[in-house]
Amino acid sequence: MQPNTMEKLHIFDTTLRDGEQVPGCQLNTIEKIEIARALEAMRVDIIECGFPISSPGDFNSIVEISKIIKDSTICALTRAVDKDIDVAADALHYAKRKRIHTGIGTSDMHILHKFKSDREDIIKRAVHCVKYAKKYVQDVEFYAEDAGRTENEYLARVIEAVINAGATVVNIPDTTGYCTPYEYGEKIKYLVENVPNIHKAIISTHCHNDLGMATANSLAGIINGARQVEVTINGIGERAGNTALEEVVMAIKSRKDIPVYTDIETKSIYKNSRLVSTLMRMPVQPNKAIVGRNAFAHSSGIHQDGVLKNRESYEIIDPSDVGVNESTIALTARSGRAALNHHYKRLGVELSNQELDEAYDKFLKLADCKKDINDDDLNIIVGVTRTKQNQRIRIKFLQVVCGKSSVPMATVKLVIDGEVCTATSSGNGPIDACFSAIKSLIHRKITLEEFLVQAITKGSDDVGKVHVQIENRGNIYYGFSANTDIVTASAEALVNAVSKIL
Repeated sequence: MQPNTMEKLHIFDTTLRDGEQVPGCQLNTIEKIEIARALEAMRVDIIECGFPISSPGDFNSIVEISKIIKDSTICALTRAVDKDIDVAADALHYAKRKRIHTGIGTSDMHILHKFKSDREDIIKRAVHCVKYAKKYVQDVEFYAEDAGRTENEYLARVIEAVINAGATVVNIPDTTGYCTPYEYGEKIKYLVENVPNIHKAIISTHCHNDLGMATANSLAGIINGARQVEVTINGIGERAGNTALEEVVMAIKSRKDIPVYTDIETKSIYKNSRLVSTLMRMPVQPNKAIVGRNAFAHSSGIHQDGVLKNRESYEIIDPSDVGVNESTIALTARSGRAALNHHYKRLGVELSNQELDEAYDKFLKLADCKKDINDDDLNIIVGVTRTKQNQRIRIKFLQVVCGKSSVPMATVKLVIDGEVCTATSSGNGPIDACFSAIKSLIHRKITLEEFLVQAITKGSDDVGKVHVQIENRGNIYYGFSANTDIVTASAEALVNAVSKIL
């Protein structure tokens, strides 16, 4: 139960519409349905599924999603054109909760150059499109495109007119990402104070990240009266992207001075971030707020010591709140004794103060030479010889067969505790076939959480670096490898991760 002083902030997710406008990241209907299900399970209030008149694929996706989603409102985008609205209404036919999102540009830039019109004509067209959409659905959202560069007095006239015409939500987009937080917040405040019927509609923010201020602008809008925020998973979207769902939701959860709450199930954030990243083939940058691989990683010795003593010293968010198992204490040349001792305790190695000092001196010398310090390095530093039970696995033989007219097959020989084991498996591709064969030999239930390939050099003989992240019994393990043969590098990276389980 939320306090009486708190108001609900409606989360409007446009990953499947604005987010999908990223070049090369288009989704098919099955993939869109999978993401829509995940958004509904995360308790997103409104899911904008597409622009139905733009293509048969968009239309069909909205139809199929409408048949499945029951709790979230399904929204379709249109221009201020009757035919657009007709097609959107058809696409939303099966939706239990439906919304038409229609609108027109309101800045002088759009009015003069895009529409070659005038301000009074734009108001008439805005009113008409809302009234026309209202014949099909009760829930009509109006967007004033390029509101960020629209003069406030005129914008207020447009908003008043469309609310009188029946708009239930009024969207104030910073379409070009031009506004500063102060400017955008003042724009929302002006509408709250100068539109007589503003209480009859919800004000929505829709901010782009061209100047890196999308989240800041959205929060400024919320503080000044907006009660819907339009966002995407991972902040993906046109040009530099949109406001990131995870950033707004966790900012509100973390700060008690923003007088709103959301219904978002935050523990699903990390999982859904990876789902969108995988299906759209868009890796999440490591330092991305909330969901980046390094978002909860600490390498500075001062920070590591503080986190080990009290997590809140350097973390304002509990990693588990977004579905991340725990913080990462990364070992680098900047790490201190506390971090090194933490990792030795994790490995079951107890060191005296003198032994820790000696180990730390050796560690610093090694860390200056290597970017990544792994458990084997730590064991070598203190002279620990691994027992046979804990020996790493290694690949003895790997052969793959693939091609246009054949099913990808892989044969793998692993040396596990000195014993050679062999398996042959098929897959969706050579890497999938290799992974299937390796999994069949290790007798551990593992889930591949992340698979990332990066080029190190240039040219057709590129060296590919592979990073994998796997999960076993709630624990996360990482593996790395590099090779000019990307299949070999992938198999070695998986074995590197699996060996840490054993």
